[in-house]
Amino acid sequence: MASKIIDPAGPGGTGSSRPAGTGVPAEGSDLPPGGPDAPTDGTAAPPAAGHPAEAEQHTDRDLPADAAGLRADGGTGTGTGTGAWTGAGAGGDVETAVAAPGVPGAVGSDVAGREAEGADRTARDPFLDNAKFLLIVLVVVGHTWPMGLVEGSRTVKAAYLWISSFHMPAFILLSGYFSRGFTGRPAQLRKLLAGVLVPYLVFELLYAAVEAAAWGKPFRLTLTEPTFVCWFLAALFVWRLTVPLWRVIPWPLPVAALVSLAAGTSTVGHDLALPRVLMFLPWFVLGLTLRPAHFALLRTSGLLRWCAPPVLVAGGVAAYALAPGTDVHWLWMSHGQAELGVGTSTYLLVRIGLFAVTALMTGAFLALVPRRARWLTALGAVTLYPYLLHGLLTTAAHAYGWDAPLRPLGPLGAALLTACGAAVAVLLSTAPVRRLARPLIEPPVPGLTWPRRRRGSPGTSEPRTA
Repeated sequence: MASKIIDPAGPGGTGSSRPAGTGVPAEGSDLPPGGPDAPTDGTAAPPAAGHPAEAEQHTDRDLPADAAGLRADGGTGTGTGTGAWTGAGAGGDVETAVAAPGVPGAVGSDVAGREAEGADRTARDPFLDNAKFLLIVLVVVGHTWPMGLVEGSRTVKAAYLWISSFHMPAFILLSGYFSRGFTGRPAQLRKLLAGVLVPYLVFELLYAAVEAAAWGKPFRLTLTEPTFVCWFLAALFVWRLTVPLWRVIPWPLPVAALVSLAAGTSTVGHDLALPRVLMFLPWFVLGLTLRPAHFALLRTSGLLRWCAPPVLVAGGVAAYALAPGTDVHWLWMSHGQAELGVGTSTYLLVRIGLFAVTALMTGAFLALVPRRARWLTALGAVTLYPYLLHGLLTTAAHAYGWDAPLRPLGPLGAALLTACGAAVAVLLSTAPVRRLARPLIEPPVPGLTWPRRRRGSPGTSEPRTA
């Protein structure tokens, strides 16, 4: 089946039935990190792939909704935040997933460590929330740039390549990091269904309706072909289910990299965004192998923070130099060797080079993320909302030509659209919008999101019998 996906990190592309330059990406956020991803229940996270167990800082008892481990409600201290979006809700929340004070290495290493973890459960890590929100902003901004604008200006295309080189991999990395606690327990599976699969179904329906109305096409609902940003929910659902598998595979990261490369050199159907599921897989697995100490190093090492700006600047210079002859589909991870029209050796060399470039750019970006609480920190706890909602607006904007006057302006038009995209990301994260959209993004599902009565409980105030 032909995929409805267009571009994972930016405007529309040519890999679908939509006309080029429509700006309807096939990817899907902010998120991106917030998307749906974080620890998945009230227990400490089990051992990460290839590493000792680490304590998770939050519990995610009730809230499913976020994208890269983001909590949908944006609360700060309920103790329920391990299962929402850079990883939307079900089983993952981008709340403060760092080792609890007093837990030096393995979870439950001593009684004092467990007590300290429980005392600090409600805390969030501002660094992670800041990173998630900044990544979601980049996702939204990329989607506001029509491909006609990107391909029509070397400067804009260089900026697009620069953003696309790290923003989705970084978002997926955070999703993996916040999925470390997933073991497949019934409670976690319920959260995965409620926080990822159900929003996927709801927004597939919404995007199909909006596209039909905006583009004047017949209504067509194909749940196996993720539309626009919904690809990430489909991918996250699959990735999270595989977490227990990566814990028992020796050398999980090299194996994931080989799977990614093999997918690009094979014939892979586009159902359930399978090319992206496989090609982005190494970044999710890398997140599974990371520990809080790795992020602490990025935040505290003066050398790394000093090196980060030159790395990002060098990335921009390289993007500008390579822009004229570079096919943006290399970064979408939805096109394999045959679709890119290159030989196997060329494809493998470019992909291996992209692994290195993306790792450097992602590390440099994270090294510069603010470490302390800022105005954007609270918004980083609810990234699933701007991630899923912004695509509805950009689809309508590109279809009705609201951005048409800016397209001939080149870099100036891109700058104006960037400002609009950032403003939209902030607006869609606000409390009034979340209240209106919560039934869509966190729909109540009997048996999944409602409290489950314990077996044997009479449901009254009378004490339960033994």
